[in-house]
Amino acid sequence: MVKWSVPARNDLKQIHAYIAKDSKYYARNVIQEIVAKTETLTELPEIGRIVPEISDQNIRELIVYSYRLIYEISEGEIAILAIIHGKRDFNSAWNARDH
Repeated sequence: MVKWSVPARNDLKQIHAYIAKDSKYYARNVIQEIVAKTETLTELPEIGRIVPEISDQNIRELIVYSYRLIYEISEGEIAILAIIHGKRDFNSAWNARDH
């Protein structure tokens, strides 16, 4: 089962709002693609690579467009932790989060 953390849901809303300034169509498509990627995690939880900055085999990422979809594998559950733009400094963005 895939669960979204509150910070990750907020990330999704912020991404949509930012892209929608230029195109509501592309904003919707990007969000749909991100959500679709999370749906594959139930069947293939280890499909993503281990996040190099964290080096924990249970915290992984999938790349969707320019975004790093960060998730954690635990017993019977996948938790979406964050969606961070690939050009952002990962450590600063990660440490600023409430996780």
